Amino acid sequence: MVTSAHAGAGSAASRWHLPAGIRVRYRLAPWWAKVTVVYLLARLVTTVMLLVLAGVQGPNPWTAAHPGYFDYASIWDGRWYDIVAESGYPRTLPVGADGTVQQNAWAFLPAYPFLVRVVMTLTFLPWAPAAVLVSFGFGLAAALVFFRLMAVRLPVSTSLFAVVLFCIGPTSPLFQLAYAESMYLFLLVLALHLLLRRRYWWMLVPVVAMAFTRPSGLAFALAMALHVGYRWMVRRRDGFPVRDLAASVVVTVVAGISGLAWPAIAGWVTGMPDAYTATELSWRADYIGHVHLLPFAPWFQAANWWFATFLGISPWLGYLSLLVVVALFAMWMFTPAVRRLGVDLRLWVLAYAVYLLAVFFPQSSTFRLLSPMAPLAGAIAQPARRSYRVAVVLVSLLLQCGWLLVCWGVDGADWSPP
Repeated sequence: MVTSAHAGAGSAASRWHLPAGIRVRYRLAPWWAKVTVVYLLARLVTTVMLLVLAGVQGPNPWTAAHPGYFDYASIWDGRWYDIVAESGYPRTLPVGADGTVQQNAWAFLPAYPFLVRVVMTLTFLPWAPAAVLVSFGFGLAAALVFFRLMAVRLPVSTSLFAVVLFCIGPTSPLFQLAYAESMYLFLLVLALHLLLRRRYWWMLVPVVAMAFTRPSGLAFALAMALHVGYRWMVRRRDGFPVRDLAASVVVTVVAGISGLAWPAIAGWVTGMPDAYTATELSWRADYIGHVHLLPFAPWFQAANWWFATFLGISPWLGYLSLLVVVALFAMWMFTPAVRRLGVDLRLWVLAYAVYLLAVFFPQSSTFRLLSPMAPLAGAIAQPARRSYRVAVVLVSLLLQCGWLLVCWGVDGADWSPP
């Protein structure tokens, strides 16, 4: 009876498993090979989605109808990065008839487009394929380092599934589009991995580089300040040698200076002290007009616009929704799954969330700007049930498809940029 039951179970399992030889080779493969296979398979699925979407894409501000892959992969902000790579930044800011600063290249930091320019020079490739190549390469590098980051706190199998989620997440197409996110995420996860290993001096390189790739240097400075404060509080239990204290304080200061450097450079070159801030604010002018940046006000301004102006209902529902989201997020940060990620990764997620609340106006780009919270994939990856993991993968792929349809595909005068 027992024998037949086991035989039945084995027969059922064999219908769902790969052949034994493939499973053995997979188990024996080094971690980097497994991560690379996951990344390549994820990119293959995304490529199919992008090609299908390009096949039905109509004429738009960047391409003719039915564009090829590389042309389609370099629309939206990709065209701004192209402008930076080809022409640099304007010394005089464009202004409208009312004297307000208009959209311009200063909103896009230089590390990614300048690196693509170097690749263009060395390979003689035009902008679009060179930009996709750089993004693709940094995406693979980010996935490899992300596995090592997760493996510091989580079992190998969980870390590998976290990589799966990292590679197929809703905004993961950015790993093969002409956007700076791949490069930024590689630098970010590298800096976080070095932080967990207490390699403070080595952190200086990625910390400075990522501050010139995506505008979140101040968020990392806040995370480092929280890290230093936490280590100081628990120094009697875990130790905090003077050399670590000095090194971590230096990283905190350098991160803060790096976060302020690009606005200072923009102001110096253009002769307008608030050139960078005014440029960034021009993108939200279509929603709420030209306003000054007041920290932590944008989310309340957005709640008013989305609920009162767009939906025509009480803005208080928007304010209440915002408070509920913040409360739920705070509660999630204290769940056992998130706590297993360790203090440092949680401090980074907290610091970045505070940064977004302070300066960002939520709209369709919100999903993309949540990608630096990628360490939370380690919390989602922890349940080991196969049904759960299959469901999470399917949901992630559906959300990825939805993100491409809503944000990447252009439908007339589209106002839902990625």
